[in-house]
Amino acid sequence: MPSALPDGEPVPHDGSLPASARADAESRPLGFYLHVPYCATRCGYCDFNTYTATELRGTGGVLASRDNYAETLVEEVRLARKVLGDDPRPVRTVFVGGGTPTLLPAADLVRMLGAIRDEFGLADDAEVTTEANPESVDPAYLAELRAGGFNRISFGMQSARQHVLKILDRTHTPGRPEACVAEARAAGFDHVNLDLIYGTPGETDDDWRASLDAALGAGPDHVSAYALIVEEGTQLARRIRRGEVPMTDDDVHADRYLIADEVLGAAGFDWYEVSNWATSDAGRCLHNELYWRGADWWGAGPGAHSHVGGVRWWNVKHPGAYAAALAEGRSPGAGRELLSAEDRRVERILLELRLREGCPLSLLRPAGLAAAERALSDGLLEREPFTAGRAVLTLRGRLLADAVVRDVVD
Repeated sequence: MPSALPDGEPVPHDGSLPASARADAESRPLGFYLHVPYCATRCGYCDFNTYTATELRGTGGVLASRDNYAETLVEEVRLARKVLGDDPRPVRTVFVGGGTPTLLPAADLVRMLGAIRDEFGLADDAEVTTEANPESVDPAYLAELRAGGFNRISFGMQSARQHVLKILDRTHTPGRPEACVAEARAAGFDHVNLDLIYGTPGETDDDWRASLDAALGAGPDHVSAYALIVEEGTQLARRIRRGEVPMTDDDVHADRYLIADEVLGAAGFDWYEVSNWATSDAGRCLHNELYWRGADWWGAGPGAHSHVGGVRWWNVKHPGAYAAALAEGRSPGAGRELLSAEDRRVERILLELRLREGCPLSLLRPAGLAAAERALSDGLLEREPFTAGRAVLTLRGRLLADAVVRDVVD
């Protein structure tokens, strides 16, 4: 089941933000994340805030229904306009995620995007992305999205091997994600991403290479590759605990990452974040870069997280409770926190060190700088950027990114 929300102070009834959150807002880009919490089935590894029809039955009535979900989410976009007041920024990025956004009619996704356009305006070069399950779209659906203003799409491929997909409880068939890339290109999408997962129990190096080869053969300009994380409370965690499938160890994850970087690099993809590769700067996911660079975004939908000017908040998780709050004219926020200057410094290091450009050494305190110098000596940081005042991970450093970050934030 979905993981728990963090603790925090109450969100005001009207969702209002402290004046400090609006300070210097025009110097930061603004994005929107729209969460669609519905899935046809629950994948065995998933602990996202998503719900199947069975899980929702009897727990929210009409308020939890996906039939009227678009209108409910539009109400939060209107709330965002009230909270941000006369903020003049047009929206730079929109990302529709889930769940499976494409379980909704394409017209619903276009309607949600239209509300953002109406309330805030979109930047001339706005990036507008939706995630999609390969089995939930067809050429007509993709054409409707493209005509409605979407210009980037991300397909959940995960693997090209049927036995790996079965362990993950993925319902699409091998070959369908690759066909979706061709259909998206034909519909006029500028940028297409394929999501892959490595380290699934039972996956071999050959399986992983086959998945990479299949992904590249489809012709995307962006690939995301993530190590499988087995979250407590998931079906996969229970299966591993019962000994039905083996746990994949960290050494296997490291080997698979090296394979990914080798294969993707040879095909003209450059890494720009530890788990993300693109064929050009234009192919990078600008929305995710808002997160990694501490910009502003409003997360609309059940369980969605937002950040504006050092204030972070998160919505109630259940679709019924979310819809009820908006129907009563109040914020669906469940809690929030005001980040201190130290919080923001630490987060910049945590996130920016994962980027190809790295993080400024000026963010580090003396102990952290000493740790960075040790990492440089150990071959975990690039020497040339270091002399220019930035900490940039080497390939070996990317394998140990979490450990490097822990050391340098002191």
